[in-house]
Amino acid sequence: MSRRPVAEDQARPAERGTAGPESWPTGRLLSMAARRVERSWDAYLEQWSLTHATLPVLAVLSAGPHSQREVARALKVTEQTMSRMLVGLEQVGYVRREPHATDRRRHVVAVTDAGLAALRAIDDPALLERMVSASLTADQMGELRTMLLRIIEADPSGDQPGNSPSLPREESRSPAGRE
Repeated sequence: MSRRPVAEDQARPAERGTAGPESWPTGRLLSMAARRVERSWDAYLEQWSLTHATLPVLAVLSAGPHSQREVARALKVTEQTMSRMLVGLEQVGYVRREPHATDRRRHVVAVTDAGLAALRAIDDPALLERMVSASLTADQMGELRTMLLRIIEADPSGDQPGNSPSLPREESRSPAGRE
């Protein structure tokens, strides 16, 4: 099968090499911005052997011991993902597994004193805001927060493991003459 040559003006942006972020779809922009914030956040958390993914585990457990399933559900991740995070947190001494108070067959996960100390040391809201807002004015940061909250709250089911946010349907997708 032979390929037809693509005219220069029809070449994909990656092939042209000229398409910058200004031409990207909004979803790609959000993803790129999130990765940049995530990398800064992870670099900051590295001094405590934590990541953007493991820190919320400590936050959930700071309210008291929970089962692995409960923590996974609270953070909207799979139990398998939670298991891997808990292994890492156990290795650095931030969490421990202990017998359930009333059910000898079950175990719960509890945060250790070292885990609570790390959580307190990290809690610097001003520093965290600066990581995100360094290039934005206060008004722009307020607008960004409002828009991000609107996006997050628009489809809460899309944040569940295994679920994808619903996409708008295009009525014109069916071929002409078919209903």
